[in-house]
Amino acid sequence: MNTTPSHTNSLPPMDWDRAPWNRWSFHHMREVVPTAEVWRGDGPVRKLERHEKNLDGLGVKSLSGAPTSLLSLLDETYTDGFLVMHRGAVVYERYFGTMTPRSLHLSQSVAKSITGMAAGILIGRGDLDPTQDISLYLPELAQTGWAGATLQHVLDMTTGVNFDETYTDPHSDMGQLDVASGWKPIPPGSDPSLKWPTHIWEQIVGLKEKIRPHGAAFEYRSIETDVLAFAMERVTGKRLPQIISEELWQRLGMEESGCFTVDRAGYAIADGGFNATLRDYGRFGQMVLSGGAGIVPSSWVETTRKGNHEIFPEPYNIALPQGAYHNKWWIEDPKSRNLMARGVFGQWIYIDFAHDMVIAKMSSWPVFLNPKYEIATLAAAHAIAATL
Repeated sequence: MNTTPSHTNSLPPMDWDRAPWNRWSFHHMREVVPTAEVWRGDGPVRKLERHEKNLDGLGVKSLSGAPTSLLSLLDETYTDGFLVMHRGAVVYERYFGTMTPRSLHLSQSVAKSITGMAAGILIGRGDLDPTQDISLYLPELAQTGWAGATLQHVLDMTTGVNFDETYTDPHSDMGQLDVASGWKPIPPGSDPSLKWPTHIWEQIVGLKEKIRPHGAAFEYRSIETDVLAFAMERVTGKRLPQIISEELWQRLGMEESGCFTVDRAGYAIADGGFNATLRDYGRFGQMVLSGGAGIVPSSWVETTRKGNHEIFPEPYNIALPQGAYHNKWWIEDPKSRNLMARGVFGQWIYIDFAHDMVIAKMSSWPVFLNPKYEIATLAAAHAIAATL
């Protein structure tokens, strides 16, 4: 596996999230960029029962399809931490590299699913209504590509707003989001006449183009989750770290406070800036598996498991041929309706309802996306469920 730098002086500003540096940076984000605490509160830690099983040698398939062990696959897929919970108890927990049980690991787009569950709480209270136009909550968006889009369109990433999510192009809309979020500097050699957004809200209100009718198709665009978060902040009068702390982290009895990376305006990056420990990701997943556990409305968890598989095109169906996306969560297939929170570079929370199982995997892949890694990891999850 990759070797890692031992301090941030080694991190190149444009590539701190790439190999080999991400093996260290992803669980040292408070030393890389500014962050805001998601306080766990002063209540007791929810103790996790442990019924440990040695799954190291469990037979699974490697990336090439050859027989291998679970431990070898975890190594092959650049795993930093891997947790399996069954019937509410920890049965398997492993750490790799320099990650420890107290390390806060960057979750990338798992943050979207966490934000989506908090939104479900606000919707359950009547603070937000998914059927309403997003401009009801954010009037400034009436002059953008989001004009006429509902909050549900934003939750499902089915608006028609033009946003280029190409991760490898530093000048794409996603590259500009990296700059707006404070994660990256303006790329060297960029056209000096190009105006870069200085924070995420500035980028949002600058997106004027609509390329298809709202609701016509799912297209993954990270900035849609930031739109959701700004609506949540507007109706509550609170910043996102406070919302996540009060609605989730304090109520779930988390072991450690989490944190969000923040942009220059102090906005917490809902689309991918959340950090927490492996066990706390497991606790969060267990809450969803339990139908919200009295924290998130059970009706929100249930409806989140019902996606529109008819508007789920390539490339998303390569790893999930029967998949869907709803309320900031990925749905494995219409039969199991298992939920997944997924982030680039291999962040994953998998919730298997039939087998009463939660898996949390934090990784530092050398690439943003790799369907082979995803397919092999999901197949390993099925093997774990079968053996449990």
